[in-house]
Parts: sequence; C-alpha cells; structure tokens
Amino acid sequence: MKRRDFLTLSAGAAAFSILPKARRVNAASANLPVPYDRNAEVPMGDKKAFIEWMVTNRGEDPQYLAQRFERFQVMVANKDVLDDRNKRAFLFTPREEFVLPQNMARAYDHAFLDIGYGVTISGPHLVGRMTTAIDVQFGDSVLEVGTGSGYQSAYLSNLTDKVHTIEIIDPLATRTRGIYDGLVARGYSSIGAIASKSADGYYGWDGVGAFDKIIVTCGIDHIPPSLLQQLKPNGIMVIPVGPPGAQHVLKVIKQQQSDGSFNIVRSDIYNGKVVPFVPFTKLEGSQIVGTHNG
Repeated sequence: MKRRDFLTLSAGAAAFSILPKARRVNAASANLPVPYDRNAEVPMGDKKAFIEWMVTNRGEDPQYLAQRFERFQVMVANKDVLDDRNKRAFLFTPREEFVLPQNMARAYDHAFLDIGYGVTISGPHLVGRMTTAIDVQFGDSVLEVGTGSGYQSAYLSNLTDKVHTIEIIDPLATRTRGIYDGLVARGYSSIGAIASKSADGYYGWDGVGAFDKIIVTCGIDHIPPSLLQQLKPNGIMVIPVGPPGAQHVLKVIKQQQSDGSFNIVRSDIYNGKVVPFVPFTKLEGSQIVGTHNG
C-alpha cells in the first residue's frame, strides 16, 4: 500500500530527491526490440516460456522476469488477479523500473517499499487486487488518486489508453513523470496514455469528463463527494475507507436506477479484513497540511 508520513510536507520542497536518470542505473535500459502490441499474448503457464518471450519481445532482464513470474503465480493462487487481461497487465509491467536502486533486489517482494518523500510503492498483491476489482476495459477513462512511484498507472496503461493520475507531492509527481517519459522513449508506448499532474486528488480532475473507473490509494473516513460526482453512471471506484490506520478497501458502484437516481453499492474486496493506509492528505495553498478526514 502507499504510505505517507504524518509530518507536514511542502509541495514544492523535496524531502528526498533522486533524479530519474540516476535511479535508472541498475535497471535494464535497452529499447524494446519489438514494438509494443496491446494484442500480443504473453505465455502465462510456463516460467521458461514467459522469460524467453519477454526477452525476445521486450528485451527485459531475465532476473527480474523470473521474479515477476514467481510473484505472478502466487498472486493468481491468492486470487489477487482473476482475469486474463489483468494477468497480462501485471506480467507486462516492469515493477523494477519504479523502485529505488537500493530496493531493486526486492522489487517483487510482497511488501511496500520506500520511494522517498515519506511514501512507498504498494505491494504487488494489493495493486493487483485493487485493479482487478475495478474491471478496467480498453477505452475506459480511469483516474488514479495518488501517483506515487507510477507503477499503478503503468499497470493501468496496459489495460486502457486513457489513464489520469494525480500526485499531491509536487517533486514526486515531477520525478515520476520523468520515469514515464523515459520508458516511452525506450518503446513502452502504452505509458504514453498516462496524463499526470500535481494537485489535491480529493477534488478529482475537473475538465476531463466523467471517469469510468477511479482508484484511490490513501485512507479516508468517507467517500469524497467530488470523486463520486466525477464517476460515470454505473462506474466503479475502489477506495480505502475507515478511521485512521484501520481502513477497509471498498469497491463502490454508482448504480443508476430506472428513474435516473443513483444507488451507491459498497462491498469489501478483502471480505472484512482491515488494511491500514495512512490518511488522505490535503493542500492548503502550496502546503500539504492535515488530512481530509472529517
């Protein structure tokens, strides 16, 4: 899960800074040998076949490919990814590109990892389950609140060509945009579908139009009205809701009734298990101060 320090942070000041170019030292940096194809089918049933296919078509490091496939098998057994589209999206997303150099060896651990600025990259099981829950179809317009490392958005870009993501920490948003652009330059063209900005995600992204799906990665004690308003009729949101440190990850469906009214249907994607997230922070002017909890 993404976690934030309880300290007040300045949106314009870097508490931890590492340039995109510097963090790329330990990752495979070759261009994709074969142009990205959204319809390409990657082997899912055999580790050796998967690695060989990915090396030939993606030019990625066999070491990380092996770790990715091993984590994938555990996630499938744990029912964190259910359908072939989400399985493919996980296997096509190079998680090692989004972690800090000191955490490269742990890129596929079942754990959150520090990425600086008081935040982390969410564990792969949580990312897989939350993404699977919103059932992204190609062409869906998706909003992510809490860009963080950029891994979640990269995963989403393998599912749809319309991804918008908001990060409240300005220098982190800038760094992650640099990672996106570097990957696009190397041939990861799906990531070009990601639009990003630095802002307070509580208010969503005005001017884009309503979203088919919304994914929120920080805890809050209510569903933000602006996000619910920006969700299309029959759209799906996944969001951690509850008191500080004791949230339930809810799937929220904005069901439209025959008379035009809406019924908000909630279900728990972990069947009642508490999943602690730190609070959904807010901006006051240019400063990150406090939270959006009531």
